[in-house]
Amino acid sequence: MHIRLINPNTTASMTALMHEAAVRLAAPGTTLSASQPDAGPVSIESHFDEAVSAVGVADEVLKGEHEGGIDAYVVACFGDPGLLAARELTRAPVIGIAEAAFHLATLVSTRFSVVTTLGRTGIIAEHLLEQYGFHHHCRRVRAAEIPVLDLESSPDAAYQRIIDECARARDEDGIGAIVLGCGGMAGLQRQISQEVGLPVIEGVSAALKLAESLVALGIPTSKHGDLDFPRPKPFTGKFEGYSQLALGASAKR
Repeated sequence: MHIRLINPNTTASMTALMHEAAVRLAAPGTTLSASQPDAGPVSIESHFDEAVSAVGVADEVLKGEHEGGIDAYVVACFGDPGLLAARELTRAPVIGIAEAAFHLATLVSTRFSVVTTLGRTGIIAEHLLEQYGFHHHCRRVRAAEIPVLDLESSPDAAYQRIIDECARARDEDGIGAIVLGCGGMAGLQRQISQEVGLPVIEGVSAALKLAESLVALGIPTSKHGDLDFPRPKPFTGKFEGYSQLALGASAKR
C-alpha cells in the first residue's frame, strides 16, 4: 500500500523529520511518501494558521488523487486542519494525527493528558477533544510553552521542557497515558515513555497505523452523506482552478 503523509506547514525539514519517524514504524509492504503545500505558514500555531493551511492540505490531496495509486493520507498537524474537507476529495482514508492519537490513548488508558507546545494551541486541542467526543477521557491539556520550530532549532531545551511537563502530568493529573500534541514531536514517544514510565502516544505514528489498518481492511471514506465529493460549481479569483471538480469520476477505486 502507498500512504501519503501531508505536512500542512511549509517547513521542509519538519516534513522530513515526520516522514523519517513514520518510515521506521511502517509495516513491510507500506510505501510512505511525504509532501507539503507550496505556500502557507512555516508553523501552525493559531486558528488563522490552520485556516490558511487547510487549503494547502486540500491541494495536496488533489495532487495525490491526480497522481493516483495513493491508498490513504495522513494529515500531520495536531490541529487536524482541513481534515473533513480532505475526506470529501477522496475515497481513500484520511487520518488526522490528533484524532488518531486520542483514539489510541483510550485503548490503553481510561484517562490521558495532552502535552503540546503553546498554551493557545492547547485551547485548539481542547476544541478538538470536544468535537471528537474525547473530552471526558482527557484530564488536562498542558503546554510546554515552546514554539513549534524550537523543536528543531533548540531540540535539547525543547525536549527537556516536554519531559518536565509530561512528568507533571503523570504526578498531578491522575492519568494512565500521555498524548504528545504536535507533529514535530514525532519519534520521541518511546524515549519519553521510558523517562516518565507511562504509555506515550504520538499522533504521526498513531495515524500511520490506523491508515494501514483501514487500507488492509478495505474500508474507504464513505461517500454517502456529507463526505461525498463536493458538488461541481464555479469558483472565482485565486480559487478558479477548483471550478467544476469532477472527483467522483476520476477518483473511483
